[in-house]
Amino acid sequence: MTGTHVAESATTIVDLSATTPGDEPRGGAARWFRRLAPLIAVVIVLALLALWISSRELDSIEQRTLNWDYLLARTREHLVLTFVASALVAALAIPIGIAVSRSTSRIFRGMVGAIANIGQATPAVGLIILLAIAWQTGFTTALVGIVAYSFLPVLRNTVAGLDQIEPSVRESARGMGMTSGQSLWRIELPLASPVIIAGLRTALVFAVGVATVATFINAGGLGDMIVNGLKLQRYPVVVVGAVLVAAIAVLIDWFAGLVEELVKPKGL
Repeated sequence: MTGTHVAESATTIVDLSATTPGDEPRGGAARWFRRLAPLIAVVIVLALLALWISSRELDSIEQRTLNWDYLLARTREHLVLTFVASALVAALAIPIGIAVSRSTSRIFRGMVGAIANIGQATPAVGLIILLAIAWQTGFTTALVGIVAYSFLPVLRNTVAGLDQIEPSVRESARGMGMTSGQSLWRIELPLASPVIIAGLRTALVFAVGVATVATFINAGGLGDMIVNGLKLQRYPVVVVGAVLVAAIAVLIDWFAGLVEELVKPKGL
């Protein structure tokens, strides 16, 4: 890792009316509206989508796809891919990020950063298909591809979050008798948690998007709807699949934002 770039959440809402902390909305209603805006927007979009689909006369091919059983099955597959991959990313990238931040070896930091960059620089479709050719098709291969593609934001934010802590904070912890491990768990990780969780939010959104191409290697997910709709030229199927993927990404990022606010140390 050669820098301390921080990956912001991909779907974070930018409040143009509050560019500085002092300008943040003070009213409770405004604060709650801002907090619930993504949820409200998703509900409105899904309601409009359902209204549009119900107003159409679907042919037999569209009826086989645009029904609750099929939609729930594909959505469940998509969510399983997303959450399992994100959990693996967190379990792998955060410890490696801690090791990188603790290391003084430029070779080690550069090597880890280069490997993580390769995973994200490779196009998601190409990466998953290459893995399928070299290994096998199915869920496990899709999972490996999603983890490789989503790894960098969490690794980079973990390193950046720990590197930004002032040396005086660590010295104070040691002055209080804490070991290096105690300083990490009690002081440094809580202080770095907002930056690390921002990386996790980005990784979650990446995972939702990349899980769409899992359909090319028979791993299911909402990509099935999009690809089948395109092949059969059934555009209502494509639109429903694409809107559901977007809605899942926004809802996951919204929920992760609430978790980020919940775990943020008071005073930050």
